[in-house]
Amino acid sequence: MSIQDNEVLVKITSAGTISIPKQFRKYMDVQKGEYVKLILGKDRLIVRKIVIS
Repeated sequence: MSIQDNEVLVKITSAGTISIPKQFRKYMDVQKGEYVKLILGKDRLIVRKIVIS
């Protein structure tokens, strides 16, 4: 993934959900059914892949 591809605009649904774009999921190796951790910063939301065993 290049520097130009590291930002994308997504819309929040009425249910409060967002979709992670395919190229981001591929880069992070995140598959359907897996978990991610959301971390709230001052002005950002960080998404981290986690493994639950």
